[in-house]
Amino acid sequence: MPGLANPFLPMSRSPRPSPPAPRVLVRGAHLDLTAAFKAAAEEKAARLLRHQERIIRVRLDLEHDQTRAPRSAFVAKGHIEIRGPDLVASVASDSPAKSLDQLIDKLDRMLRKRATAVINRRQRLHRVEIPSTLPKVAGTPGDSTPPLPGI
Repeated sequence: MPGLANPFLPMSRSPRPSPPAPRVLVRGAHLDLTAAFKAAAEEKAARLLRHQERIIRVRLDLEHDQTRAPRSAFVAKGHIEIRGPDLVASVASDSPAKSLDQLIDKLDRMLRKRATAVINRRQRLHRVEIPSTLPKVAGTPGDSTPPLPGI
């Protein structure tokens, strides 16, 4: 009969949905960000996405703090949402572009450190200590020990 599915054939599975595309959010506090500056910040933040494909979101906050000394008036804060503990960093400098560059470098180092720590944890060999009081295996070729009773 046409139109009826055969209950004995396996159902076709739809492909697993890909994770949502990483998003980069750029915000300014006490500071108006131009569209060109936001585009440059998103382009620089794309460098962070090469380390982990499962980065959920990268949030970059730039703020101008007039109460600070002029050499550290612009503060850039970064927050990377990722599986496991999130990565948070902050940098202060005398210009917004410089603080953004330093923040991206700092977040890049943090992601590299996290990635190498995962690889090292995965490749670390664990020694297995076998107590010497265990009986030897009986019946191996060239072994003159009698077999254990009940074997």
